[in-house]
Amino acid sequence: MLIIYRLILYISLPVLILRFFLRGLSNRSYFERIAERFGFSETNPDPGGFWIHAVSVGEVNAAAPLVNRIMKTWPDKSITVTTMTTTGSDRVKKVFGSSVSHCYLPYDYPGAVRRFVKKISPQLGLVMETEIWPNLIFYCHQQGIPLIYTNVRLSERSWRGYNRFRILFSQILKLVSKFAVQSEPDARRLMQLGAPEHKLSITGSLKFDINLPPSVNEAGESIRRQIGWNRPVLVAASTHEGEELSIIEVYNRIKSALPELLLIMVPRHPERFNTVSKLCVKEGLNTIRRTEMSAELSADIEVLVVDTMGELPMFIAAGDVTFMGGSLVAVGGHNLLEAAALGQPVVFGPHMFNFAEISEMFLQHGAGVQVSGIDELTEVCERLLLDGVMRDQYGTQGEKIVQQNRGALEQVMALIHSELEH
Repeated sequence: MLIIYRLILYISLPVLILRFFLRGLSNRSYFERIAERFGFSETNPDPGGFWIHAVSVGEVNAAAPLVNRIMKTWPDKSITVTTMTTTGSDRVKKVFGSSVSHCYLPYDYPGAVRRFVKKISPQLGLVMETEIWPNLIFYCHQQGIPLIYTNVRLSERSWRGYNRFRILFSQILKLVSKFAVQSEPDARRLMQLGAPEHKLSITGSLKFDINLPPSVNEAGESIRRQIGWNRPVLVAASTHEGEELSIIEVYNRIKSALPELLLIMVPRHPERFNTVSKLCVKEGLNTIRRTEMSAELSADIEVLVVDTMGELPMFIAAGDVTFMGGSLVAVGGHNLLEAAALGQPVVFGPHMFNFAEISEMFLQHGAGVQVSGIDELTEVCERLLLDGVMRDQYGTQGEKIVQQNRGALEQVMALIHSELEH
């Protein structure tokens, strides 16, 4: 099956190159460091260190507590963090600076993977969440490099996709050293794909071990001073195509009750910053971009579009109510925990399948509100914006959830120690 998989990869190479080229047209940074995508990395970490793979921004943020703990526990070991996206690369630089090396993970072609594994030569590899690359797993196993999949989340939709090739994955997953899984349903789906039960540990999510520095709240207060303390502020976080127009409609409806309302729109992907800004202007809203902000935000500004990366937490901290994007459209939602850790009430749409366990926990404990569409989103956001006591209740419950579910980091560290002692 591995031979067939490789054959399919080579046949699909022209499609991969075309897709990469099209992405590069909308985001020129994809054309940089192309050689790394095929295993020709200029990164030269000391051999015998740690390698952590985090696909994009969300995974880098989730990996941050783990990377910091590894640096403290093994200060003499090199750390290489790989990503697949350019935004992930930018986030690595912003979060870790020069304390780690970064390169792009190569595409899963045998030669590219061999070159990458030989160049990095880690003592241990850690893969965040669920990126199953058969050749990468195979060559790590062949070179005696233990591989731990951590913070594993396998949604029903992802499981159905992988299950089409169950014969291949049932062979490959046996070569992984350990799996640190977020929940029982994730563990069950992974075992159905062929992961051995004795290699699975249910540790919960590393995302609960979030540790936002005090500077986030300080930056949030600074932004709030620029906005004005008395203005109600609705934050639309990590929005996707198809959501912004709905959010604008919600804003227009609420504004009749709250004429001073400010909408902070934070698109998920940087290539959409211009599109979203133009959409807001087209809809007749007085709009400014983050990069255009001066010392004080004019009272007639209706929408602030955040066209920078890595600043979402401080804008959530500056707001009153946070709507989490990717949930009005079938993207699967985004992480609610940063907003909860900042004591902010969170509202999300019907599509939260990527964070099913966490969103259900929020609903059960009164830390967030799920809405079915625009009408409910308008009603809930308006009620929260008008009722400070209700906002505080939801925010307090969210903070409790984060505090009570910490601990995954310690369990993952225990798995790392046990693997290194073999």
